[in-house]
Amino acid sequence: MKGTIVLDASAVLAFLQGEPGQEAVLHALQTQRCVVSAANEAEIISKSLDRGLTFETITAILAELSYTAVDTAVADGQQAGLMRSLTRNAGLSLADQLCLALAHRLKAKVLTADRAWTLVAEPLALDVVLIRGDAH
Repeated sequence: MKGTIVLDASAVLAFLQGEPGQEAVLHALQTQRCVVSAANEAEIISKSLDRGLTFETITAILAELSYTAVDTAVADGQQAGLMRSLTRNAGLSLADQLCLALAHRLKAKVLTADRAWTLVAEPLALDVVLIRGDAH
């Protein structure tokens, strides 16, 4: 799927919260086919709820964004499991691994605000792009 961008929850949350790097996410949303894994959709919703937004508000906001939430496939789960030995030391979560597995399946670039992902990008043969220079 050429031209597809996988957005990590950190990238979507940076965009929604007006944080540095939001421009890179906006550019991707406006110019590419963007997808978010179901695991990352759950993370976006839960962190937005933690910030005090209602579920109705969150779903209305997310409906306005031009990305597609993608179900987690069995192959994604298997790939995420295989990635564990490489991602453990970088501190990546299961949702992070599932996002990377989706990018692997789609052969897509992935946008994130999480600098730790750059530690695993090369060994996993993935195109990981940081949305900001001071990502943490």
